[in-house]
Amino acid sequence: MTLMQWFIFILIVQVIHGLGTWKLYIKAGRQAWEAFVPVYNGVILMKIINRPWWWVILLFLPIVNLIMLPVVWVETARSFGKNANLDTFLAVVTFGFYNYYLNYVAEVSYIENRSLHPKSGSGDWVSSILFAIVAATIVHTYFIQPFTIPSSSLEKSLLVGDFLFVSKFHYGARVPMTIVAAPMVHDTIPKLGTKSYLFNDRYAERKTSLINKLQLPYLRFPGFEEIERNDIVVFNQPADTLLNMNDFHPDRNYYKPIDKKTNLVKRCVGIPGDSLEVKNGFVYINGKQNVLPDRAHLQFSYYVQPKTSQFNPVYLKERYDITDRFGIINDQNTYYFSAISDEALAKFKDNPNVVSITPVKAIKGVRESDKFPHDPNFNWNADFFGPIYIPEKGKTIAINLDILPLYKRVISEYEDNTLQVKGNQILINGEVATTYTFKQNYYWMMGDNRHNSIDSRFWGFVPFDHVVGKPVFIWMSWDGIKNPRWERFFTTVSGSGKATSYFIPFLVLLLGWYGYTKYRARKKNS
Repeated sequence: MTLMQWFIFILIVQVIHGLGTWKLYIKAGRQAWEAFVPVYNGVILMKIINRPWWWVILLFLPIVNLIMLPVVWVETARSFGKNANLDTFLAVVTFGFYNYYLNYVAEVSYIENRSLHPKSGSGDWVSSILFAIVAATIVHTYFIQPFTIPSSSLEKSLLVGDFLFVSKFHYGARVPMTIVAAPMVHDTIPKLGTKSYLFNDRYAERKTSLINKLQLPYLRFPGFEEIERNDIVVFNQPADTLLNMNDFHPDRNYYKPIDKKTNLVKRCVGIPGDSLEVKNGFVYINGKQNVLPDRAHLQFSYYVQPKTSQFNPVYLKERYDITDRFGIINDQNTYYFSAISDEALAKFKDNPNVVSITPVKAIKGVRESDKFPHDPNFNWNADFFGPIYIPEKGKTIAINLDILPLYKRVISEYEDNTLQVKGNQILINGEVATTYTFKQNYYWMMGDNRHNSIDSRFWGFVPFDHVVGKPVFIWMSWDGIKNPRWERFFTTVSGSGKATSYFIPFLVLLLGWYGYTKYRARKKNS
């Protein structure tokens, strides 16, 4: 739905609210018209139910409002003497239309200055849990989101088993687009394995389902910094058609809402306006090789020929801090190591049990069909890719049939235009086009683990409306299930030099605060 459609929808909701509560407003000593004025009626309602005015803000926050609306329905009924469990049940299951019964049928009186304290221990418990969920949902949605590193694409900078805090406010918090969803979970409810949101997959591509029309348009709060080259960024996978990570088809249209696509974390090696090319596995920006931060370590694949049968790949993998898997590839016991950093390679090649180490690189000009733009006229692969221009908002480029495969998805999917090719002509929204002006910024995301990362080389550009946030802090890290990496607890993601753990200072502060609160409690009771 567009902003205008949502504005009309909200006005209709205000009318429905006014028709169902105007008599209740009068019984509470207010005027009938106050029940119909958008936002103002919410402020007055908060006064009637004896709740703070800022609850109105919570009623307009997507996801949070799904929790707050039933609370307000119940509080309204209780403000007019309807405190029974049946009243609470009816207020919730009728989606607030129980107010119509109170407004037109029931004989009710307004209870001014009613007690807001729960009348039972269970009620107090439910109230505490409810508002803890509201607070956590606000933090999770608009400020900080926890994230777990699932793959080794940024190994050495971020390890599998790192638990991150991802800042939503650095680049600007994105307002949820999927308004009917469970709080604080992504696309699947844990344990149950079912979708966490209301969306009709059958009509996702055509957007014709009424359910799918209940999507908020893209909105983002202002951030205080731009995405910079080499930033590590969490984003929604643009070409996400996944039921799981093994079902990847980058040339298919999406079937999920943007904010429910799979979360990924990669390094932004190209920003809007850059010309990017990959040569022999290294990224070049505007003709110059991209220089990564000192905490980043590129990794490539190698064939390793052992000298003797005593060659122990497991021991060497651990000794030289080699990232990913290895395997025997032929009868001569040649080993394939999928990710060795330059630092590990410098030590590994001098091992007396190693005869030779051969880089595994694609040949320039030999096309890999799974690489963007998935067109036979582009002979690109993981190690030799581009050059390609990364779109910048407001910039205009000439388009023709030769370069159209590079920007087809941008024009049609990400910027919601109709795109047709008739003969030698390109039609955008039904009109012949020889140029195109981009509506938003795009980014190029890649993993430092160059041969074990599904990234922009597979699906292309990442639109800014897919950006989730910036990883800022590693609060916990585990190597497997039982082995904590204590040196990574409470370390920053960005920065130069070896990361410093602030775990001990955190524990000191925590113990200090605990002791201070205990001291104040004893002093208060003495």
